Amino acid sequence: MRTPPRHWEADVLLLDGRAAHVRPIRPDDAERLVTFYGRVSDQSKYYRFFSPMPNLSERDVARFTQVDHANRVAFVMLVADQMIGVGRYDVVGAGEAEIAFLVEDRHHGRGVAQILLEHLAQAGREQGIEKFVADVLPDNRRMITTFKDAGYHVAGGFEDGVMSLEFPIDPNVTAMGVMEHREHRAESVSISNFFNARSVAVIGASRRQDTIGQALVRNLVMGDYTGRVYAVNPSSEAVSGLPAYESVNDIPDQVDVAIVAVPASSVQDVVLDCAAKGVHGLVVISSGFAETGEEGRRRQRRLVGLARSYGLRLIGPNCLGVINTDPDVSLNASLSPLMPARGRAGFFCQSGALGSAILEKVNNRGLGLSTFVSAGNRADVSGNDLLQYWEEDASTEVVLLYLESIGNPRKFSRIARRVSRRKPIVAVRSGRTTQGVPMGHAVRTLSAPQHAVDAMFRQAGVIQVDTLEEMFDVAQLLAHQPLPRGRRVAVVGNSDALGLLAADAAAAVGLVVSTSVPLGAEATAEDFEDALDRAIDDPEVDSVVAVYIPPLNVTGEEVANVLAAVGEQSDKPLVSTFLGAEGVPELLRVPDVAGSTAGRGSVPSYPAVEAAVRALARVVEYAVWLRTPDAGTAEPVEVDTLAAKRIINGVLMDAPGGRDLAFEELHALLTAYGIDLWAERSVDDVETAVAVGSDLGWNVVLKATAEHLRHRPDQAHVWRNIDNEAEMRDAWETLSALIDDPATAGFVVQRNAPPGVPVAVGALEDPLFGPVVSFGIGGPLTDLLGDRAYRIPPLTEHDARAMTREIKSSPMLFGYRGSEVVDVDRVEELILLVSRLKNDFPQLREVDLSLVLAGKSSATVLTASGCVEPVDDPRSDWFVRRLNKHPGDTMPDP
Repeated sequence: MRTPPRHWEADVLLLDGRAAHVRPIRPDDAERLVTFYGRVSDQSKYYRFFSPMPNLSERDVARFTQVDHANRVAFVMLVADQMIGVGRYDVVGAGEAEIAFLVEDRHHGRGVAQILLEHLAQAGREQGIEKFVADVLPDNRRMITTFKDAGYHVAGGFEDGVMSLEFPIDPNVTAMGVMEHREHRAESVSISNFFNARSVAVIGASRRQDTIGQALVRNLVMGDYTGRVYAVNPSSEAVSGLPAYESVNDIPDQVDVAIVAVPASSVQDVVLDCAAKGVHGLVVISSGFAETGEEGRRRQRRLVGLARSYGLRLIGPNCLGVINTDPDVSLNASLSPLMPARGRAGFFCQSGALGSAILEKVNNRGLGLSTFVSAGNRADVSGNDLLQYWEEDASTEVVLLYLESIGNPRKFSRIARRVSRRKPIVAVRSGRTTQGVPMGHAVRTLSAPQHAVDAMFRQAGVIQVDTLEEMFDVAQLLAHQPLPRGRRVAVVGNSDALGLLAADAAAAVGLVVSTSVPLGAEATAEDFEDALDRAIDDPEVDSVVAVYIPPLNVTGEEVANVLAAVGEQSDKPLVSTFLGAEGVPELLRVPDVAGSTAGRGSVPSYPAVEAAVRALARVVEYAVWLRTPDAGTAEPVEVDTLAAKRIINGVLMDAPGGRDLAFEELHALLTAYGIDLWAERSVDDVETAVAVGSDLGWNVVLKATAEHLRHRPDQAHVWRNIDNEAEMRDAWETLSALIDDPATAGFVVQRNAPPGVPVAVGALEDPLFGPVVSFGIGGPLTDLLGDRAYRIPPLTEHDARAMTREIKSSPMLFGYRGSEVVDVDRVEELILLVSRLKNDFPQLREVDLSLVLAGKSSATVLTASGCVEPVDDPRSDWFVRRLNKHPGDTMPDP
C-alpha cells in the first residue's frame, strides 16, 4: 500500500474558529469509523448511500478504511480523537474520480465538508485527477450547496431520480477566492473569541504578591474587565477577593478563554482540563518551552498538537498576553499593569519583554491602541491571524507589527496585499541584517537574499520601517491625519535653520518642497494661521510641515490652538515640530467622540524635523502604492502548461532525485511558455567551430561558457561578428591564448544577436517564500552591488514595470548617455512569463535567463539554465486552508 504524502495531514480551522485535524484514513481507524457512523442520523446515511444502511458491515469498514492513497483516497476530520467527518474519492476513469462525504449531524454548518473537499481536490490534482463527479439525491441540498459554493463550475443533470454532478478541480480564480474568504472568516472568528471573551479563567492565580498569577488577576480586575474573572488555584480558597477553584472544570459557568500561568510541565494537563470544560482558547504565559532548547521545543510541539487536537487555539507560550481597550470589553489579559488608552491602532509583537516597553511607549506618545497581542513563541496564533481579524475590525484603522520572525511568508504576503488596500500596515522586522531569530521561533532556512524579503513587503503595500521609534512616528501620522495625495510639501515655520533642515530632509527621501514660508522668530499665531491656510489651499501642495520653536517666555499655546484647528479641518496631512515634543501633545489633540485620547485631525509632533519628514515620506510611498490599480495577475500570452508539465514529469521519472535540465529540455520548457531560447552548439576544436559557423550561415559568436569564465567583466571570453572561416580560426586562437585551460572553457557557437543591454531574469524556489522572481542588469557587478529587483509571484503588469525601474542601473534601459531605449515592454513580458512558469511548477527549483540582450526592438534570450527537483509539499497551502506547521514538527495522533 502506498504511503500518503506527509503534507496531506494538516491542522485546519472550522468556520466557528475552532481547530480540527485532517489526515488520510488508516486501517486502524476502523473503530473510530464504526463509532462515528453510529452517531450519524438515518437521514444523513440515506443521503450518503441512497438506501437505509443503519450499520456498517466488517466488509464495508475494511473497504472504507483500507485505501491505496492513489486511485482510492479518503480523508477523515478529527476533534478530540473522534471522527466528525469523512470524505473520499475513487478513480472511475482517466483523470476522473467520484467523490462523496459524510459529516456528523451536530457538526453541520461548521464547514467540515468544504474543508474535506479542498484537501481531496488538492490530493487529486497531485495524482493527476482533473474532474470530480458525484451522484446526489435532489433533496440533499446541503451537499449540492457544498459543491456549488466551492467556486467550481458545477454541471450535471437528472437520471433515475438522482442528480449527477461534475466539476473540474483546477483552482480557478473563483475557487481560490472562496477558499481565501473562508480562511479569512475562520481565522478572524478564532481571534475574536480571544478579544471578546465574556469570561476568563486565570489558571495559576496566586495570592502571593509579585507573582505572575497574582498580576494577571489584578490586571484583569483593575482594568475594569466587563466579563467574569475566575481564579483557579487548588491551594487557595480565594485570590484577590475572588473565590478560587481547584480546577477549571469546577467553575460553574462557561469559560471562554483561559490564561495559563503554571509550570511548563503542568501546562498539558491544563489543556486537557480546558478542553473538557469547552474553553475556546488558551493564552499561555508560562515559559520553559522552545526558547529553552531542544527539550523545550519538543514540549512546545506536544502542547500545540494537544491543543489543536481538541479544537483549541493557543496564544504563546512565553507571551505577555492580550489586550482589548474597547470599553464594552476592557480586557487586560496580560502581565502589563498599564492598560493603554483607546486608540485606532492594533499592535502585534512577539517578545513579551519588549511588549511591556511598547505599551509604555504607546502611552507616552498618546497614540492609543484598539487591541494588542504579544504572541511569545507564536507556536500557534501568529501575525497572519491578527491581520485576518484587523481587516474587518471597525475599531482598528492602522496595523502595527513588530516581527522577529515570519513563519509563513507566502501567506503573509497574500493576506497583507489584501489588507493594505483597506488599512495601512506598518512593520518593523528585526534580524534583517543578521537573519537571526529569537530562541523558540522555528523558521525554515531563507535562501533568497534579504532584498527579496524587503521587496515582498513593498509589493504587499506594507510600510517597513527600521526602528520602533520610526514605527510610532509613522503610526501617529496615519492614525490622526489624512493620506497625502502626492510628494509635494510646504514648509511653514518660524525658524529658518529648521526650515532648511526640513527641505534637505525632504529631498533626501524623495519629497519635493514646492513652497517654503519662513515667518521669522516673531511670528504670531495669526501669521501661522494665514500661512497654513494658504499652504493647504494651494493646489501645488499635498502636505504641510509646520515648525514652531517659541521665543523666550512664550508658551506657544496660541500657535497650538491654530495648529489643532487647522489640522482638524484640513484634508491634507499636517505634521509638526512643535516645542520639540514627541507624540501628540495635549495642546495639539482634537477631542475624539470614540473615547480615544487624540481624535482624527490631531497634529502629531516630532522632536526633530527630520523625523517628521521621514515619517511623511513613508506615508507618501504608501499613498502612491494605494493609488496603483490592483490589476490582478497578468497573463500576457497563451502558454502550454500541459507540455511543460510533461517535460518536468519526464525529467523526474528519469532522475527521481532531480537534475539540471539539458539544453533541449530547457528549450522546450521555455518554448511552452512563449520564451525563445536561442540555440547554442558546443564545439571542442577549431574545425568543429568552423563547420558549425558555416552551418549557421556565419554572423556568429564564439564564446566560453564555463562558470569561471562567462562572468568576466571584460567580456574577454566572447568573440562576436565572425563572418568566415578565417575569422573563426583567428577567434579560436585568440580566445585559447587568453584562457589558461582551453579544454575546460566550454566553447559554443551561436548566432549573433542584435546589440543591446545585457539583462538577467531569474526565479527560484525558496523554502520560506516559495517562488521568488528577480531582475537586474547582467554581469558580475550587479551581483557584487546587489542591484536586483525581487517580487513574489503571482505578478501583475505593474509589478513587472516596477522591477525594471527600481534597480539603480535602470537608466541603462532608458537611453543612458544617449544610448537607444531598449524594448522594455518585451523585457517586462519575459519577467511575467518566467514568473508564471515558476509559479506553476514548484518542482522547477530554479530557472535563470542569465543573458538576455535587450535591444531597441527585441529581447533575445541567449543563455539560460534550469534545475528540477521533487518537492514534498507542492505549495499546497496555496490551494487548501491549513494552520501553520513548523518545520520538523510531527503532530501526535489526537
